[in-house]
Amino acid sequence: MSDSPRPAQATPLNPRRRGIIIGASDGIGAALAHKLAKEGYTLALLSRRKDKLDALCAEVNSFANETRALAYIHDVTNYDEVPALLTRVVADLGGLDLVVYMAGVNFPPGLTSYSFEDDRKMIEVNLIGAMAWLTPAAEMFQSAKTGQIVGISSVAGDRGRIGNPGYNTSKAALSTYLEALRNRLTRHGVNVLTVKPGFVKTDMLKAAQGATPFAITPEKAADDIYKAMLRRKQLVYTAPLWRWIMLIIQHIPSVIFRRMSF
Repeated sequence: MSDSPRPAQATPLNPRRRGIIIGASDGIGAALAHKLAKEGYTLALLSRRKDKLDALCAEVNSFANETRALAYIHDVTNYDEVPALLTRVVADLGGLDLVVYMAGVNFPPGLTSYSFEDDRKMIEVNLIGAMAWLTPAAEMFQSAKTGQIVGISSVAGDRGRIGNPGYNTSKAALSTYLEALRNRLTRHGVNVLTVKPGFVKTDMLKAAQGATPFAITPEKAADDIYKAMLRRKQLVYTAPLWRWIMLIIQHIPSVIFRRMSF
């Protein structure tokens, strides 16, 4: 963890919402950290990148004029670390109201190549890492009968396209897992939000194949996510136009869809 002092603890007269963002060092994760801190959250920010994470925490704490963000170095594929780290983070924050799983990787193989190694990495980070964190978070929130889980899936999971089978699979599986958690937890007062971004102007966009229409900034995505959190929505596409684009794509007959080159 960084050397920042512990954040002020919540009290009945000064309630503080506390959250974890896993995969927070840049892109949507960093933008959401800024947004949530401005809205009064105290945050534990997790990432492999110590330099970027420390810089982000310094920015957040500087504009807040107090400790609103704590840094924890963590690789989401180190699954065995999660239970102890989650316990430590909750103790440092003085409780927990929100868990956001943002971590993700994308290794497009091209239209004619295959790579099991890259496919495995995408499953390990995008899916198993999420399950390692969100399973204990779900159990904790179910017991408390409160809390919110946010998982960052993708429009890529809405249909199996030829360009990147491994990435499509990892995001489709994550969306199904989040739906299952939602169906378990809604009856216990816990909200689960699935976020499906389209193209966002981040480093990951550089890995995209072909055109990247309707690309938005990470800040726009963070605003859309926060609004959906406030409304306790179950699903949000960002930008919202992707909901209608994917509705069309989902209904293209398979005999036609398999001939497409995207």
